[in-house]
Amino acid sequence: MEDYSNLKRSEKGAWVSIGAYIFLSFIKISVAFIGNSEALKADGLNNMTDIIASIAVLIGLRISRKPPDQNHHYGHMRAETISSLVAAFIMITVGLQVIWDTLQSIFSGQGEQPSMITAWTALFSAFAMFGVYFFNLNLSKKVKSHSLKAVAQDNRSDALVSIGAFVGIIGAQFGAFWLDPAAGLIVGIIISKTAWDIFSDATHMLTDGFDIDQLLAIKNEISKDKGVMMVGDCKARVHGNHVLLEATIHVDPSLSVQESHEIADRIELHLKKEYEIHHSHIHIEPYSKTTT
Repeated sequence: MEDYSNLKRSEKGAWVSIGAYIFLSFIKISVAFIGNSEALKADGLNNMTDIIASIAVLIGLRISRKPPDQNHHYGHMRAETISSLVAAFIMITVGLQVIWDTLQSIFSGQGEQPSMITAWTALFSAFAMFGVYFFNLNLSKKVKSHSLKAVAQDNRSDALVSIGAFVGIIGAQFGAFWLDPAAGLIVGIIISKTAWDIFSDATHMLTDGFDIDQLLAIKNEISKDKGVMMVGDCKARVHGNHVLLEATIHVDPSLSVQESHEIADRIELHLKKEYEIHHSHIHIEPYSKTTT
């Protein structure tokens, strides 16, 4: 199936992120200790948590590929969303720890000038992570993967974090030693904000939330069919990387079962073409003037 093929393609993005994070976290933490930079150290710790988060996403994608079974008639695709939730919890834990550590450093008043090698390492990391971000963002759009989109958002945050570390280290070169730990504090805030955004999106989907504007657009599209006299209940939810839609349409009661069935089939095919909704259930009801 196309859905499972897309999930397999999504794994490529997770592997790219894991490889980049392993390489960059090792480089950043090593250089941070040698060059004495709190900002680069915080950036490197952030990347270490990203390794765990990306592995969680990879596991979720693998589980999502499992076909339906006796206990999971709709398949296992929500495992992908759960993996995003796990990634958010990991990120917020590290984000708060980074904030705490850098605040202690700032209030202790012990500032030292970091080496310039830490600045160039941060700048190199920023460019590298922007490259990974664009790769995963484009891939997530092609395969419609919410967890891979969350990974891409994290990639972008990591790139911005590295730029912040670079600015803080450069500022410290001119005597503003507090800028280096301050940049580390900003890193912690960015990590926490990204974690909150991912958490919000994941919980919205897991609780069957769906964009109201998109649902109204779909309902209006259904009402345009020549055989539909009125659209009743219309609801949808996200299941992994695709939408499950249920709608009730009211048709001319004089139509035969076959004619009504053809209307439902026509609408389902149209939704698949226009909105890429591959799983829709159209329920037929006879129209009457008392129908509300």
